[in-house]
Amino acid sequence: MNYQTHFKRFAGILLSLTALTSLSHAADVFPSKPLKIIVTAAPGGTTDIASRALADQLGRELGQSVLVENKAGAAGIIALQALIASPADGYTMAMGNIGTNAINYALYKSLPYKSEDMRAISVVLATPNVMVVNSALPVKTVADFVALAKANPGKYSFASSGRGQSIHMSGELFKNMSGIDIVHVPYKGAGPALIDLLAGQVTMMVDNLPSSIEHIRSGKLRALAVTSKTRNPDLPDVPTMQEAGYPNFEVIAWFGLFVPAKTPQPAVDKIYAALKKVLNSPETKAKWKDLGGWGIGDTPANTDLFVAAEKKKWEDVAVQAKIPRE
Repeated sequence: MNYQTHFKRFAGILLSLTALTSLSHAADVFPSKPLKIIVTAAPGGTTDIASRALADQLGRELGQSVLVENKAGAAGIIALQALIASPADGYTMAMGNIGTNAINYALYKSLPYKSEDMRAISVVLATPNVMVVNSALPVKTVADFVALAKANPGKYSFASSGRGQSIHMSGELFKNMSGIDIVHVPYKGAGPALIDLLAGQVTMMVDNLPSSIEHIRSGKLRALAVTSKTRNPDLPDVPTMQEAGYPNFEVIAWFGLFVPAKTPQPAVDKIYAALKKVLNSPETKAKWKDLGGWGIGDTPANTDLFVAAEKKKWEDVAVQAKIPRE
């Protein structure tokens, strides 16, 4: 073997080793570029609030910026389609929720995504819903509202952030349990729905507490009941739906980060470790408390089990409430 041939082979080996080292280093330093959270609703609702509250802190923990992109419409279906079409590399996440990742399976005969198409990082926020009306409406209690609606069948309406969200299902459950005739008006998120509720264009909404709480505090909306088993400490004078005469009425909305199913485990683990730190920070705990909610932060494996149980629960609820599948 002559000198030139030996040198070329040696150089080739060095280049291969360098390439392998570079690839290994790239894997070790995830993330090495900005990440993105796709929000499954319009700005102004709790899904959006939770995403933006976490993005900056999560970015600081990961050493990269975390961008927020709203993809509203079709009960969050558009956003989750975008998620599962993204590379499974950990750089694209979606802020899903009880609607997109549990209730939708009970309400649609065919969805362009399956639960197996994504995996959970963690549930980041849980909150009760709250029945609210425009403060100009002459009702002070749930019983008042039911009496008004029964005296005027078909005249009043309830807004939602879109078919399949917990806000929609809470309204349908109330309609079914109370026996009133009110019209469902779906929007592309809680933000637009609240705008019309504040303007008096719709009558009532069983909203996620975080997106309504400031309007309740300002007096623009009147809270009639919360959907948790116990009263919320931020609204101690507001009864539960169970106290208002509906003993089987309990809804807890939740919001969580999801990634495409084939995202590598090291990337999932790194995002979860950073997220856990953020959720345990005094800043986030104070923010969640101010919104009337609380953090969860369970492991990805446990969250996957929780989401599967929620999916089954809402399938049963939809059957009991006789809500048709589209």
